Amino acid sequence: MEDGGRQLKTDAPALAAALRSGDRAALARAITLVESVAAQHREAADALLAELMPGSGNSIRIGISGAPGAGKSTFINSLGLRFIERGSRVAVLAVDPSSALTGGSILGDKTRMENLARADGAFIRPSPTGGVLGGVAARTPETILLCEAAGFDILIVETVGTGQSELALRSLVDFFILLLIAGAGDELQGIKKGVVEIADALVVNKADGDNIAAAEAARTQFQSALRFVAPATAGWRTPTLTASGLTGRGMEDILRAIDDFVLTTKASGLFAERRHSQRREWLRAALERQLIERARAHPAIRAALPQIEDAVVKGDLPATVAAAKLLQLLFPEQ
Repeated sequence: MEDGGRQLKTDAPALAAALRSGDRAALARAITLVESVAAQHREAADALLAELMPGSGNSIRIGISGAPGAGKSTFINSLGLRFIERGSRVAVLAVDPSSALTGGSILGDKTRMENLARADGAFIRPSPTGGVLGGVAARTPETILLCEAAGFDILIVETVGTGQSELALRSLVDFFILLLIAGAGDELQGIKKGVVEIADALVVNKADGDNIAAAEAARTQFQSALRFVAPATAGWRTPTLTASGLTGRGMEDILRAIDDFVLTTKASGLFAERRHSQRREWLRAALERQLIERARAHPAIRAALPQIEDAVVKGDLPATVAAAKLLQLLFPEQ
């Protein structure tokens, strides 16, 4: 496998040392290694993660989701620059829809975060979803750990905003921002009770120019709606804010809300509790993914699959029975 025309290095200790030293090219190579689906890279990727795990976890993880057109990339560009002005190092994991033909990222968020991409204290990584449901990449948890080990203390994860993406994002981050716009219907924006309940802040974006009044009106409506839902985090009152990614209006209010949230949840123990819950969910997700990968690669299953699949397609065999037969090949003792 190659990375930018160069052979992908799989020397885990050397790559870990380069990554810790602040080498952003090493971080990019490490993420490429971890995201690789090639079997020959799995052992090196696992060794790298084990090597870097002790240096991870020291960041604030912020999730941002919203409907297409909500201005997520422009918003992140402005928010990220504010964090850098405060002395933070910011990594943005922008999860793109995967190309159906190549499997690669197709949106190219770096072009939509031009100012942030040029900043010395920033790192932007578009990653394909890889066909994973929920709008987050399969290896996002591992990528978060790599960025933290590289010294980035603010992690921003942007999802594609497709249906289940908000729920998937909630399991990855500490603070979840749902980005909204004025003038769009609730159905279009995905503003459903379940989504609002998991957001730590609602932000009406594009509050600039002639749209300021409409944005403020929308903020008031969303604030009223919050009275009928439980807060996403116990002891935290979800704020509704307005902002403009284009002009930077309202960014200080958002920074203040994030600061207050971190202080409140760390003091109550909820911050650590959420991190523990996330690690448990990541373990289960990794177990499911690896079981599927091993099942697909198992010689007996690969040999039996065409005949069993054909029987299912013809209606001769129920899918549940077929799956049980295949699993018996993987676990013959059960």
